[in-house]
This record gives sequence, structure tokens and C-alpha cells, in this order.
Amino acid sequence: MIRVVLAEDQALVRGALAALLDLEPDLRVVGQAPDGEAALQLCVELRPDVLVTDIEMPRLSGLDLAARVRDVHPGTAVVIVTTFARAGYLRRALEVGARGYLLKDAPADDLADALRRVHAGGRAIDPHLAADAWSEQNPLTDRERQVLAQAEGGASTAGIARTLGLREGTVRNYLSEAIGKLGVDNRVAAARLARERGWL
Repeated sequence: MIRVVLAEDQALVRGALAALLDLEPDLRVVGQAPDGEAALQLCVELRPDVLVTDIEMPRLSGLDLAARVRDVHPGTAVVIVTTFARAGYLRRALEVGARGYLLKDAPADDLADALRRVHAGGRAIDPHLAADAWSEQNPLTDRERQVLAQAEGGASTAGIARTLGLREGTVRNYLSEAIGKLGVDNRVAAARLARERGWL
């Protein structure tokens, strides 16, 4: 029996996924969480075989959750199920240890098969996204991504510097580099484009 924890902030979607998976003879949903922090706690307590999570969730994103689960219980395979058909998100998901990445409009059978595959040690990646992920490289460094993420939230240069422990001149340099790499005119456009590509 493959034991599954579901993390999804939309109750209707979470319930539908649980109902679908419970129809499978070899899959059992042992826990459901409405946010990333609750999902992490369930993974610590229940030690499931597989965690199914969305990307954008309250309190802890699916990508951050995948990284934390990898650290606290590496025996739990993580499968991302999301509406975001973005190669950048897929690459980041793989970087933090996710073993599966499926879109919510995939057939229900695909999810069950994906959980079996990752439980057996394999990967389950949407094939169209996989091709895009390897052809589209993220040009931003980790620090440029951090600075842009702060700028996206409306933080000033001084505020970003305080939050990240940098000098204001250094923040301006990172913003300038990111803007230049993305070929846009300002920090707002750079953050928007990076978000659209799945790089933030």
C-alpha cells in the first residue's frame, strides 16, 4: 500500500484528489493539509511514501515544502500537481528534490500512475514541460532572484538591503544585472517576467 499525504489549499480540489486516489486499490490517502506548514507537520508525523502538493500555497510554498521534506524525511517522494505549465517552475521543483511534476488538467489515471512510478524510485514529469525545461535556462543567479522577489513585493532598495543583509549599492547592482539579463526597463517588469517564467 502506497501511503499519500495531499497538500492543496483549495478544499474542493483536495477532496476530489483524495476521492480519486482512494479508488485505487494500492493507494491510500493518510493525511490532507490546506497549507504547506500543515503538510510538513503531517509528513513528519506520518512519514508517507508520497507527498502530493501544489506550488502556490499559504504559509509554505510547494517548492519550499519539497525542500523541507527532503531534509526532514528523504524517504517521502514529492510530486507537484499544479496549474503552472512553466518550465522554470519544473526546473526549480527538480532542484529541490521533487520526483514528479504534473498538471492539474492531466487525466486522473496519470496521477495514480505517477505516484506508483515515484514510489518505485522513478520520475513522473509532464513530457511537454520536460522538453521546455531543458531548452529554457534561467539566467538569474540565486541572489538576483532573491533581490527581485523582494522588489516584486514593493520593497525599496534600502528595504531589500536590510532584509538580505546587503549594501544598497550591491542591491542596485543585482537589480541592474537582472534587468539587463531579462531585457526589460525596470525592476517591476523584471520581477513580473521572472515570475511568469517560473524563476521566482
